[in-house]
Amino acid sequence: MTTLDTQLRAVRDSGRKVLVPYFVAGLDDEWLDCVRAAAFAGADAIEIGVPFSDPIMDGIVIQEASLLALARGTTLTSVLEQLATLDIDVPLIVMTYFNIFHHHGLERAAADLAKAGVKGSIVPDLSLEEVGTWREVGNANDIASILMVAPSSPPARVGQLARQTQGFAYAAARMAVTGVASDSGRGEGVVQGIRAESDVPVYVGIGIATPEQAAAACQYADGAIVGSALVQLLLDGKGPKGVEEFISAMRAALDNVA
Repeated sequence: MTTLDTQLRAVRDSGRKVLVPYFVAGLDDEWLDCVRAAAFAGADAIEIGVPFSDPIMDGIVIQEASLLALARGTTLTSVLEQLATLDIDVPLIVMTYFNIFHHHGLERAAADLAKAGVKGSIVPDLSLEEVGTWREVGNANDIASILMVAPSSPPARVGQLARQTQGFAYAAARMAVTGVASDSGRGEGVVQGIRAESDVPVYVGIGIATPEQAAAACQYADGAIVGSALVQLLLDGKGPKGVEEFISAMRAALDNVA
């Protein structure tokens, strides 16, 4: 098992519901302070989005933030240099697209992630059939490869994904790009399919925007991932104080899940 597997299973075994906020790296000069604020307010792991010019999964909010970050000169190297300065006791997970790692060099990318304190990666355009090499270099550097399971995944594929993911399984609540949604989507069915195949922790993401939605997801899942709503808050200029308030409200809601 990777370190992330051990850490997240321990959190689940303690009975705590996991909260995973997502940030776009390099969005502004305060982005690291926002990550610190999320950790302080009760995040259990933090997703760091390395901006990419041609994303396939990101909705309009994260695309806007990514373009702003790219315009500021944000690169994988600059992100990892900044992450290495963080002094928080919360696992960091990088989310980006395979071209970023391919261009950097897979072995070099995995080693650089590890040096920066990163414990996991999510690469949404890297299919199950193609993840092998990246998983190998990740394992050599204690970087968990986290796989996503979609509502459309057939049972046989759900089983393959559930057994091969590391750290946790990312249960997509809907067939859509990231963004705020008013309904709960199909997350519960995805979680049930994963649990039929593996005891890996399962977190629901895509569309979770409010404490109420996060708490509802955690009635059947081990955790919730919140992205676009938080990124929009930062685009609106709310900064670290806004992050702390937002994550504190999310944390309180999850702590009240029976």
